[in-house]
Amino acid sequence: MSPINRRGFVTAAAGAAAAAVAVSPEAFAAGRPHGTAADGTESATDGDSLNYDDTTDFTNADKGFIAALTPGVVKNAAGKVVWDNDAYSFLKGDAPKTANKSLWRQSQLASKQGLYKVTDRIYQVRGLDLSNMTIVEGDTGIIVIDPLISAETAAAALKLYRDNRGDKKVTALIYTHPHADHFGGAFGVLPNGAGDVPVIAPDGFLDHAVSENVYAGTAMTRRASYMYGAQLPKSAAGQIGCGLGQTVSVGTVGLIAPTKSISATGQVETFDGVRIEFQMTPGTEAPAEMNFLFPDLRAVCMAENATHTMHNIITLRGAEVRDAREWSHYLNESIERFDGRVDVAFASHHWPTWGGAEITSLLTQQRDLYAYMHDQTLRMMNLGMTGAEIAEEITLPPALEGWANRGYYGSLSHNVKGIYQRYMGWFDANPAHLWEHPPVEESKRYVRAIGGRGATVARALQCVHEGDLRFAATLLNHVVFADPSYTRAKSELAKVYTRLGQATENAVWRNFYLAGAMELTEGVKPVSTSTSSPTMLMALTVDQLIDSVAIKINGPKAWDLKVVMDWSFPALGKIWHLTLQNGVLTYRSDAVADPSAGVTLTMTKPQLLSLLGGNGLGDIKVAGDVSLLQRMLAVVEKPDPNFAIVTP
Repeated sequence: MSPINRRGFVTAAAGAAAAAVAVSPEAFAAGRPHGTAADGTESATDGDSLNYDDTTDFTNADKGFIAALTPGVVKNAAGKVVWDNDAYSFLKGDAPKTANKSLWRQSQLASKQGLYKVTDRIYQVRGLDLSNMTIVEGDTGIIVIDPLISAETAAAALKLYRDNRGDKKVTALIYTHPHADHFGGAFGVLPNGAGDVPVIAPDGFLDHAVSENVYAGTAMTRRASYMYGAQLPKSAAGQIGCGLGQTVSVGTVGLIAPTKSISATGQVETFDGVRIEFQMTPGTEAPAEMNFLFPDLRAVCMAENATHTMHNIITLRGAEVRDAREWSHYLNESIERFDGRVDVAFASHHWPTWGGAEITSLLTQQRDLYAYMHDQTLRMMNLGMTGAEIAEEITLPPALEGWANRGYYGSLSHNVKGIYQRYMGWFDANPAHLWEHPPVEESKRYVRAIGGRGATVARALQCVHEGDLRFAATLLNHVVFADPSYTRAKSELAKVYTRLGQATENAVWRNFYLAGAMELTEGVKPVSTSTSSPTMLMALTVDQLIDSVAIKINGPKAWDLKVVMDWSFPALGKIWHLTLQNGVLTYRSDAVADPSAGVTLTMTKPQLLSLLGGNGLGDIKVAGDVSLLQRMLAVVEKPDPNFAIVTP
C-alpha cells in the first residue's frame, strides 16, 4: 500500500520509497524535480525519457563556431581574474560518480566558449559569462544585445568579435530585461556612456533593475553566491555549472540607463538600418521583458523566455514570483506571431535552435511546461494540498520530459512552491505554522526534546545509514543552529550536503548544497561582486537614491528623531523635501523650497552619490543646521554583504 498524506492523497515519492524501488535515497534529494542516483544515473522514475544518443544539442552548440578566446580567461585592470572558462576543461568524457549524468551533459554544452555565427549578420559570444552577448551587424556598425554581467567580460567579448569581424562601432545597445547578467557589462560596450547611441529596453526596465539589484541587492547577491557557486572550486566534485550557464563573472557591474523604452507588442523600430519587431512579455522571466523579431533576417531573440532548461518561477537567490500562467500565454503568442517567419531562434543563454518546426516544437514544449506546472499546482491546491505536498506529489507527463525542459536551473519542486506562494503566500493555513519560533530558538527546543546534541547527531547518523539524507540534514541543521560551536554537527552536515548536492540534476540545488558545506567547514566567504557600484548607482533617479537610503534606516534608532530637510538639484530644476519621523524617511518633490526645512543641501547627483558613499559634504552647499543631516546619517545602517546562511 502506498503511504497516504494527512489529506488522504497518495504521495508518490513516499510510495516509491516504501515499495523499495531500486532507487538511491539521494534520488529524492531534489524534491522530485527529476530522480537521480548518487552515481549520476537516472532513477527508475524518469530515466527512460533521456536519450543520450541524441546529439542534436551538441551539433547546435557547435554550429557556426568562428573562434574562441585563448586562453579563456578575463582579468580586470589590476590583474585579478574575473572570468575563467578554462577552469571547466575537466568537463570531458563521461560523468564521474560525483556528478549527475544529465547535469554533466548540460554543463558540457553550456561551457562551450567563443564567437559563433547564428545567421546572416547575427553573431553570439558564448561562454564568456553567465549569459550570451549577441551582436547584429547594421549598416554602419553593430547592435549589441545584452552586454553580460561585467564590463571586463563584455569588453573581452566585443574584442573577440572585432578581432574576427572588424573594428565596428556600437550603434545601439539593447537590454532584453532588468537582470544584472543582461546589463551589468554596459560600460564594457560603451565605455563613455550612451552619448548619442540609443540604449533600448522594455518599459519599466529601470524601476525593476533598481528594486532587484539595489533595494534587495545585498541579500540577493549574498544568496546568489550560493546559487551560482562562484566561490566553489571548479571540479568534478565541486561546481560544474549552474544549468543556465557556468557561473557569474566577478568584475565591475554598471548600468547605462535606457534612452528609449519599448512599450507595445507589434512596435517596429529601425536601428542602424535593421528592422526590429517587438513582443512585450511582462511578468514572464522578469517583470519587464521582451522578445523581438528581425523580420528581414528571419531570426527571433527569445530573451530568457525560452532556453534549454526549465526556468525559475521563483529563483533561489530571491526575486518576485513569476507568473507561470502568463509565461505560457506569451509563449503561445510567440508561436502565433513568429510561426513561418523565422529560421532561427536564439536567446540570452544557451545555444540557438534552427528550423521552423524545431523552433515551434521548443516553444510548444516550454509553453506546455509552464502551463502544466501552473494548472496542476492550482488543481492540487484547491484540493487542500500545501506547496510542500504538491511539490512532493507532482510529476510531469512523459511528453514534457525532453532535454530542454529538464530541471537544470529551475526545478519542478521549488517552482511549484513558488506558484503556491504567488497565490497563497507563506502561510499554509495550519495554525501550528502561524507563530513558530525563529530558527535558533526552534532548534534549541528540537535538540532538547530529542535528548541533547549528541543524541540528535546520533539519530541523524542513523538516518544517513538508512538512506534518509533529507531528514538527516534537518536534524543536523537543528544541532548547528542550537549550538554552532559543536564542530561535529557541522562536519556531519557538510558531508550530507555534499552527498545531496553531488546527486542532484539541478545545478543551483547542487551549488546551494555544496556552498552550504563550504560555509560549514571553511566559514563565510566574502562576496566579491556588488550590484551597487558607482556606475550602477549613477543610473538611478534621485527618487530611487532616496529610496535606497530609506530602506537602510534603522527604525528603532530613529523612533524619536524628526528631521525635515530639502535636497535641491538646480540642474534638474527640482527640490526634494525629505522628512524623517517615526523611523520612516518619506519625501516629495517640486520646484519650491520648504520653509520648514531645517537644512537645505544644494548639489548635483554625483555630489549626492559621494555623500551617500561616505565621502562627506565636499563642495555641497549647506544652508541651515547641518547637524540634522548628521543625525539622519547616523541612523543609516550599512548592510552586511557576507551574512551567514547555514549557520546562525
